[in-house]
Amino acid sequence: MKQTAFLLLFIIFSVLSFGQTKNIELEDFTRKGTFQPKSIAGLQSMNDGRYYTTLEDDGTKIVKYSYKTGKKEEVIFDIGNLKRNPDSVKHITDYEFSPDETKILVYNDVERIYRRSFLARYYVYDRRYRELIPIADEGKQQVPAFSPNSQMVAYVKDNDIYLKKLRFGTTSAVTDDGEKNRIINGIPDWVYEEEFGYNRAFEWSPNSEDLAFVRFDESEVKQYSFPLYKGMYPPKEEYALYPGRYEYKYPKAGEENSKVSVHVFNVKNRTTKTMDVGNLENAYVPRLRWTNDPDKLGIIKLNRLQNELELYLANPASGVSNVLLTVREEKYIAENVLDNIRFLPDGEHFVYVGQEDGYNHIHLYSMAGIKIRQITSGSWDITDFYGYDANNEAFFFQAAKESPLQREIYSVDLKGEDLQRLTPAKGYSSAKFSSDFAYFINAWSSSSEVPQIAVYENDGDLVRVVEDNSSLKEKLFEYEIPQKEFFTFETSEGVELNGYMIKPVDFDESMQYPVLMSQYSGPGSQEVLDRWQMNWEQYLASNGYLVVSVDGRGTGARGEEFLKTTYLELGRYESDDQIETARYLGSLPYVDASRIGIWGWSFGGYMSSICLSKSDLFKVGIAVAPVTNWRYYDTIYTERFMRTPQMNPKGYDDNSPINMAGDLSGKLFLIHGSADDNVHFQNTMEYAEKLIQAGKQFDMFVYPNRNHSIYGGNTRHHLYDMMSRYIFNNL
Repeated sequence: MKQTAFLLLFIIFSVLSFGQTKNIELEDFTRKGTFQPKSIAGLQSMNDGRYYTTLEDDGTKIVKYSYKTGKKEEVIFDIGNLKRNPDSVKHITDYEFSPDETKILVYNDVERIYRRSFLARYYVYDRRYRELIPIADEGKQQVPAFSPNSQMVAYVKDNDIYLKKLRFGTTSAVTDDGEKNRIINGIPDWVYEEEFGYNRAFEWSPNSEDLAFVRFDESEVKQYSFPLYKGMYPPKEEYALYPGRYEYKYPKAGEENSKVSVHVFNVKNRTTKTMDVGNLENAYVPRLRWTNDPDKLGIIKLNRLQNELELYLANPASGVSNVLLTVREEKYIAENVLDNIRFLPDGEHFVYVGQEDGYNHIHLYSMAGIKIRQITSGSWDITDFYGYDANNEAFFFQAAKESPLQREIYSVDLKGEDLQRLTPAKGYSSAKFSSDFAYFINAWSSSSEVPQIAVYENDGDLVRVVEDNSSLKEKLFEYEIPQKEFFTFETSEGVELNGYMIKPVDFDESMQYPVLMSQYSGPGSQEVLDRWQMNWEQYLASNGYLVVSVDGRGTGARGEEFLKTTYLELGRYESDDQIETARYLGSLPYVDASRIGIWGWSFGGYMSSICLSKSDLFKVGIAVAPVTNWRYYDTIYTERFMRTPQMNPKGYDDNSPINMAGDLSGKLFLIHGSADDNVHFQNTMEYAEKLIQAGKQFDMFVYPNRNHSIYGGNTRHHLYDMMSRYIFNNL
């Protein structure tokens, strides 16, 4: 009898235990990657548009697949099957095919510089001979690129451009005046890289005879520096007793920029010609774009205030140029237009994707600079432009047509009459098209559905699912997962704002919960999107907090008027909308209005700091790497939205947390990396001093030697553990 009862209890306990769900732990996000979805590494389309390749087996193989069937056709590159591997390369980080696909450029041993730039050891793999050949005899290089005829590679080393002829194995210098913190050839300076979003400033002509490049003269740009200590990750023993110092050129708002010039190097004659694109004294050259005609080089020029764009066509032999397109805006031209000026294969047209009618749409022009027609229209924004299929005379793009919270993939014909939605499901889609636009690989997810990667034909027909992340979906059943809910509300100014709320899994509407508002709020950004996201916010919700995010004025996918509301007054309207959000949340019956906090990183940290001085609604604020006065930030970003401090001093000073220090309420936690090359540690130090002199108590933590992203070793876990404890103890 006793034995039977014991067995019955054991069975009941086993059933109950089996049915129990796990709690989300912080380490699931910071160390283990428990909820990280699977993706496809190194996906590239091959020339024929029927096959694609991926990087597999920990970077040791490049494998070819059929778009249609998914069949593995061949292993194109295998480190274990090389005839020649001079440096005993064990894996590669990424790769790029030569235009004729007979060779592959591969690299490893990456050394990060800034956000997009890095040094690496590059090799050319010859598919015929199965040999790896270093592109340089020693050291590391930057941004190598095959010539269109696949016979040469141009690259940058020590701020100079070099040319390697693969057939003969010879290398020659294109420039010889490169010098750190003075002259840069073929790669952008810090501010161009960060704010114009690219890392290579040279382009091959379509006939491989010319190499166009931008030269940056940083001589008159003021230098910024910060100390470096031994305790880096990995440690720097040379700084054991005396700290080192990192110095680089950083133009702050209103200060001198690099002087730029555009040049074309002729490979055969070894001559360099300067292109005449007018006065560049107070202008930017953020992109070079060859047309399909080797005698016509496209040069994009922006004035310093970034409200006038000119597209020049230059003759590489003479240097003479003419203006093909001029775009003027009352406020500013968004930086996303730079990659969306495309010359069509017919040689007779180009497209410009911009906000000419208040929303981001495609506009067709002739090569005489005459506008033919507007291809797309409506009260919605194109958010990514994929290109033009000449065979079918169709454009492909991503848009927020159905809702600012969603993204769909579309095609439209050359006349703008036949707009087709290619992705049926609600949520967030992004696409990568095959070379001939016959297929695209779509990455899709929603707030409640894990990411799915699938192949579609260009008419929207599903071919096959490549990755459904079923293992992640099964794993989620083991956990109590707080769900994201979307909402809208209207502010006292009559502005409708979109938001999401993550509630605790055992949410009870009769109870009152503390709230942490999470936001970024920067121009053109979006946090409130219907896509898969599992991060620190779910961890906080699983610990009894309501987590809320609202996109205020100035954020993206809602047209030009909403986007540019904040012009000349960064911080004012964005913080007003976060304060309105706190007020709205405090009116809800299940919110404890006395326990509302706000946090953010970078621009989001700037918002947290302002909100704690403009309102007493916030009990706690966390500001990670915040801007505290736009006078400390760079020229391109700041002046795009604010003009210069000399032109707009009130806009800079009225919305600076430094100048609001005396009004601080609530508990503020400042966090910064001491080696932040982007938002300088200066921002936090100057703000801290103002708070001290105003008699305001606050908390502060500094991560030694960490940049704007604050990572390395145990750093990221430490950061989120510290912020979690701060919220648990104070909110």
